[in-house]
Amino acid sequence: MSSRKDRKDAARVVREQIAREKRRKRTLWTSIGAVLVLVIAGLIGWSVYRSQKSGSFTAPPGANPPGTGIVLGEGPVTIDLYEDYLCPVCKQFQQTSGATVNQLISEGKAKVVFHPVAFLNRFSTTEYSTRSSAAAGCAAKGGKFKEFTDALFAKQPAEGSAGLSNDELIDIGAGVGLNRDDFGSCVKDGTYKPWTEHVTDDASKAGVTGTPTIKVNGKDVEDRSPEGITAAVAAAGK
Repeated sequence: MSSRKDRKDAARVVREQIAREKRRKRTLWTSIGAVLVLVIAGLIGWSVYRSQKSGSFTAPPGANPPGTGIVLGEGPVTIDLYEDYLCPVCKQFQQTSGATVNQLISEGKAKVVFHPVAFLNRFSTTEYSTRSSAAAGCAAKGGKFKEFTDALFAKQPAEGSAGLSNDELIDIGAGVGLNRDDFGSCVKDGTYKPWTEHVTDDASKAGVTGTPTIKVNGKDVEDRSPEGITAAVAAAGK
């Protein structure tokens, strides 16, 4: 009798162990399934966020169709000009070749797509590259992009500094004929900061790694002198 009871108890223990193992496995697979659902949902959410983030910008008036730069002129040859308002070499380029670029525009030989990128934020304590580029978008909205750009380079702050304050940017804008209230609100609100991010991201994707970068009909121009740019435009126009 005792042996039969022992066998029954042993069988019961085995059944209970099997039942516990089945419950453990069900719990495990349920947990794995829940984790997978959360991971998939997270990936979908991140994808949606990134797509919304990359598309959530408004380009200022005068921008090209993809919203990656401001178009000046209507010539048959396209000059893509990538500059950062904090870049000293960009200022030098404007001083030496800016008049030549303006002449090519005025003579109807070229149109310029000016891409105000924010590559040099690390050289400012206030993300001046982003703030100045966004302010240039506000200037484009007010129809004074070129005038504002020229004034920004003329008053370029030193690398490593805080850069010009928003109030100083607004003073420059008012000085080139922009409405102080409208322009000031645009600058202080950071209206075109998302656009600046879009311009900068697109430049990086296009292989632009430094400023100034000049492309004529999509080809890099190494000789950034007035003669070099004029020659590149002439060759592209043939």
